[in-house]
Amino acid sequence: MAGDLALGASIEGCSTIPEADGRVDRTIAEASKSEKLDKLEDWAKTNQIKFSKGKCRVLHLGKNNPKHQYRLGVDLLGSSTVEKDLGVLVDNKLSMSQQCALVAKKANGILGCMKKSVASRSREVILPLYPALVRPHLEFCVQFWAPQFKTDRELLERVQRRATG
Repeated sequence: MAGDLALGASIEGCSTIPEADGRVDRTIAEASKSEKLDKLEDWAKTNQIKFSKGKCRVLHLGKNNPKHQYRLGVDLLGSSTVEKDLGVLVDNKLSMSQQCALVAKKANGILGCMKKSVASRSREVILPLYPALVRPHLEFCVQFWAPQFKTDRELLERVQRRATG
């Protein structure tokens, strides 16, 4: 579905032009992004693809971001502080703490279901289930969202200790 496209890669290809004093004229870059959104809308109309504009949002990254508003056709795109793409939560600070908390919650839920549904509590029974049922959730896209903070690592390590303890 076209509304589910992650448009950031094509839009972020815009370059900024530094002024003589080193400042960056962001208005040129913002206009270019708007033009690319207009081209995308025209392409969708030409190919008879309808965007689900309610699903399209802008994730403003960085502390000094001027947070421009963008349009897709005649509709303003909503702004968001956190978005989920391909199952990974990304916030406007590129902090992965929310993702770590979500993964730990899922893994703990699966561990709880395992302990309730498996009659034997012996390590010989529980340990083979861990790599099959829990670890895939802990490792999904970990190259991207790897825990950055000590508290996030400790949270995930607690899940592992709970499974093996």
